[in-house]
Amino acid sequence: MVDISLATLLTQVFTGLVLGMIFVLLAVGLSLIFGLMTVVNFAHGSFFMLGAYFGFFLLGLTGNFWLSLVVAPLMVGVFGLIVERLLVRPLYGRSVDDPLLLTFGLSLVLIEAARLIWGKIGVTFDPPRELAQAVNLGFTMFPVYRLFVIGVTGAVLLALWFFLGRTDLGLIIRAGSRDPLMVRALGIDLGRIRLLVFGIGTLLAGLAGVLAGPMRGVYAEMGVTIVIESFVVIVVGGMGSLAGAVLAGVMIGEVVSLTTLVAPKLAEIMVFVVMAIVLLVRPSGLLGEAGLLE
Repeated sequence: MVDISLATLLTQVFTGLVLGMIFVLLAVGLSLIFGLMTVVNFAHGSFFMLGAYFGFFLLGLTGNFWLSLVVAPLMVGVFGLIVERLLVRPLYGRSVDDPLLLTFGLSLVLIEAARLIWGKIGVTFDPPRELAQAVNLGFTMFPVYRLFVIGVTGAVLLALWFFLGRTDLGLIIRAGSRDPLMVRALGIDLGRIRLLVFGIGTLLAGLAGVLAGPMRGVYAEMGVTIVIESFVVIVVGGMGSLAGAVLAGVMIGEVVSLTTLVAPKLAEIMVFVVMAIVLLVRPSGLLGEAGLLE
C-alpha cells in the first residue's frame, strides 16, 4: 500500500490540472478541425512543437516572453493556413485516409526540419521573472507559472465559447459542422470557413506549445507522444465535441498525473485503459452527441 499524504495528493491533482489544460488546448483544436472538415490531423503534434520552438526563437530575439506568447501561436496559425490551402484542401471529398496520411507525412517532415534548424538536442526557455515564483496554496508551494497556464487556458476557452456561440461567424462554423450542404445552399463560402477553422485549430496547438515549453522543454519529438494522448482525449470526449474535449482533457491529465504518483511506469498505459473503458460503456464518447459546445 502506497503511503501518500493529503498534501502530496492535492499537489498532484493541481499538476494534473495543468497537464490537462495542455491536453485541452490540443484536443479542442483537433476537435474543431475534425468537426467541420472531418480531417484527422496527425500533424497537430508538430504544430505544437513549432509553437514551442517559435516561442523559444522569439524570446531569444526580443527577450520578451509576453510578445512570444502572442506572436508564436499566430505564426503557427498562419503556417496552418498555408498548409490547409496548399496541401489539405485538394483532398476534400476524398477518402478520410488521404488527409490522415498527408498530415502524418507532414509531421515527419516538420520534425526533421526542426532537427536541422534547431539541432537534435532540446532547448529550454524560462518563464518571465514575475511568473517564476511559487505561491503558497495552503498545502504546498506551487509554481505561479503553472497557475498562469490554467488561467490562460480558461480565458481562451471562454473566448472560444463566446465566439462559437455568440457571433455570426461562430454560428456558421457550428452549422457547417452539422450540415455543410445547407451552408453552401445559403451562399456561404465553406472553403473560407474551413480555412479559418484550420487556422484556429493550429493556433491553439501553437499556444499549447508555447505554454508547455518552460515546463517540458523544447525538442523536435515533443509532439509525437502528446498528439497520441490528444487523440485519446477527443475519442474519450466524443469526436467533434468541444465540451467533450475539455472534460476529457482534464480527466486524462488527472489520470496521467495521479498514476505517475503511485505507479509511474503505468502512466502512459492508463490513458488507453481509460479510453477502452469509456468506449465500452459509451462508444460515442462522453459527450459524443453534444456537438460543438452544446
